[in-house]
Amino acid sequence: MADAYDLVDPRPAASAAPYTFFPPTLERLQAIGVGDLVKLMFRANPPSEKWDCERMWVLVTAVEADALEGDLDSSPSDMPGLECGARVKFRRELAIDVIFGDVVKEKGLPKDSRREFWERCLVDRCVLDEGVQVHYVYREEPDMGNDGDKHPDSGWRIRGDMRNCSEEELDARKVQYVAIGAVLNRDDSWLHLIDEPIRSAFDRDFETGVYVRCVN
Repeated sequence: MADAYDLVDPRPAASAAPYTFFPPTLERLQAIGVGDLVKLMFRANPPSEKWDCERMWVLVTAVEADALEGDLDSSPSDMPGLECGARVKFRRELAIDVIFGDVVKEKGLPKDSRREFWERCLVDRCVLDEGVQVHYVYREEPDMGNDGDKHPDSGWRIRGDMRNCSEEELDARKVQYVAIGAVLNRDDSWLHLIDEPIRSAFDRDFETGVYVRCVN
């Protein structure tokens, strides 16, 4: 059965996207035991034409140090040769999520205190797609969200490097409404400003790297 898939190591993806991908902390990985549900990334072998990988749950049934075993608790979408209930062997560091059973809950494992950045913002696409550095950030009254949105508009508006750009070029830039974390994955130089209030604006000095507050 093991030749039907490969398990994907999540650490490179977590390193590349630290503000939007949050595998369990080391403390939580070490706490995984029998009866817990662990989510892993499965890549079909040969590769699926539909998915790069499938994220599925495994119910842990045996633990020996960092080597774990369990039964697949999800039904693959496009992975011939793998079925719900199949035996899966894996190592702790491959977990991307965990739902603890009663034993760990009784121990009172501390909650993951990492801050997540799912609130939305408006950003020049060149920052996301071309690696253009953030230049100017300002926060206005949120007006992009809709009632019932899971993640609200933060009000942050982010412009990529505007040096050597004409007004016409700036006006022609495409923008995208995305999670703040997606922007921070590309350029987190302005992270320290994230809690500044509405009507704040900052311009980046590229010689010093410092963001200078704009005075209205």
